[in-house]
Amino acid sequence: MASTRLTAESRQQALSALRGSQTPSGELDILVVGGGVTGAGIALDAATRGLSTAIVEAQDWASGTSSRSSKLVHGGLRYLQMLDFHLVKEALTERDLLLKDIAPHLVKPVPFLYPLEHRVWERAYVGAGIALYDTLASLAPGRRAMPLHRHLSRRQLERKFPDLAHDAAIGAVQYWDASVDDARLVSTLVRTAVSYGAHAASRTQVVGLTKGATGAVNGAELVDLETGEEITVRARHVINATGVWTEDTEALAGDTGGLRVLASKGVHIVVPRERIKGTVGLILQTEKSVLFVIPWSRYWVVGTTDTPWDQDPRHPVATAQDVDYVLDHANAVLAHPLSRDDVIGTYAGLRPLLQPGTKEGTSSAKVSREHTVASPVPGLTVIAGGKLTTYRVMAKDAVDFAIGQRAAALPSITHQIPLLGAVGLQATRRLARTWAAKYGWKPPMVDHLLHRYGSSLRQLVDLCEQDPSLAEPLEHAPAYLRAEIHFGVSHEGALHLEDLLLHRTRLVYEVADRGLAALPEIADIAAPLLGWDDATRQAEIDAYAARAQAEDAAELEPDDASAEAVRLRAPDVAAMQPLRG
Repeated sequence: MASTRLTAESRQQALSALRGSQTPSGELDILVVGGGVTGAGIALDAATRGLSTAIVEAQDWASGTSSRSSKLVHGGLRYLQMLDFHLVKEALTERDLLLKDIAPHLVKPVPFLYPLEHRVWERAYVGAGIALYDTLASLAPGRRAMPLHRHLSRRQLERKFPDLAHDAAIGAVQYWDASVDDARLVSTLVRTAVSYGAHAASRTQVVGLTKGATGAVNGAELVDLETGEEITVRARHVINATGVWTEDTEALAGDTGGLRVLASKGVHIVVPRERIKGTVGLILQTEKSVLFVIPWSRYWVVGTTDTPWDQDPRHPVATAQDVDYVLDHANAVLAHPLSRDDVIGTYAGLRPLLQPGTKEGTSSAKVSREHTVASPVPGLTVIAGGKLTTYRVMAKDAVDFAIGQRAAALPSITHQIPLLGAVGLQATRRLARTWAAKYGWKPPMVDHLLHRYGSSLRQLVDLCEQDPSLAEPLEHAPAYLRAEIHFGVSHEGALHLEDLLLHRTRLVYEVADRGLAALPEIADIAAPLLGWDDATRQAEIDAYAARAQAEDAAELEPDDASAEAVRLRAPDVAAMQPLRG
């Protein structure tokens, strides 16, 4: 296996490979455009088939939808109401595969309560649906990954979730799903793909798709956003996995075919764990969809909304109206209502909603209920739709479709490829006791580290052995070790402070000041690793601070247009190019 490290240096090596693709011996089999969970899954799928593979992303890994989800790995109870049993079974199979084999360190079981308002008919109806949910999960191969559901009386419900209003339910059904740090899943997928030989370059934007004499797409024109360099890449197959940017990327081929994708905004709020008394999650029916109250680490994640978005897809933000909507629906069932003062953070993401059918001129398509793979022009494969849980199936379908008949001889094997950190997890849990005693880490810190890194925790310990100060928590963000900031740069490909605060940690919404107090210390750790001089270090601090302040101001605006106008006052990191050049 190749190195598992994503660094500024490995990025340069990937760009060198892209430059070298112009030669017959250097031509890529697969160029993946888009560094979210689907693109990362495609890169791993292709690389483990033995195909020469590269993946490029215009921003940081998981910077779009894949870092702004509800953080759930689940089958989708709502699809049972639509009688889509195949889709639910597929998602539950993928859920259990992630839990048991592929990413047991990243994906964790979470119990949820479905509150019941009516004594007889609703308990029978909901109970039957969740029993079917469990039955479909039991059809997955191997041992059962989750406990079976159970019915709870009002008294049992109150013990599990004391802060549920007394008149909100007469009882509940408890069932199990799973949660994941979405951004960490993506970065781990990318690093695993790199370990199998894939080339990975973030902050690298596709600005054109090239064609050969027959009119088939045969590569792409890229811009390295860190330096402004233009690079032409040759690839036998280009796969577009850009989510809400799908149609923009399709248009680069100069054809009118392809998939139609609309963006829908979903907003979540973050509340301290101690503010709501409960040990399990809630799923609540709303007039539009469902609302989740999800226990996560030191806080609760509550959401989501579902509203059309027609602004810049790079900058979705929560508005005052969004926050009020989530608070109102949560407070409808909470004994002690939440206020805006309880909200320590928010985040907004865009769902890529796949529209029925394909554009005129699209030659062929493979369609499922949740995602579609199509070819608007030979050499270009487009995939859209789907959800986080089924990324692996989407990746398999996309690569199968792209390589056509070759897929029979090169079938997907990602169902048996553990992600980095999964192998040796049990032994690492035992070793962690020794490390905890040596460095004074309390049990919550050990759990935090094992959940984030799994068996890769050994690499963080190596850093601490070289520099014991890295074993200390950040002064103003003590939930994280200084070593985690170092690791984010030295192993996980962070290039900017915003990468560290948005995606390698989640300080942007985990603390009320969006991580501003911890910023100087984080910059001090990152600067020597990235070769920043004093001016660049200060520019990075200023850029993140401006972003944080703009997003705080945007949350006070009443609608998307005015919130985006406020958000755009903050500079994009691309504007810092002269300092980086």
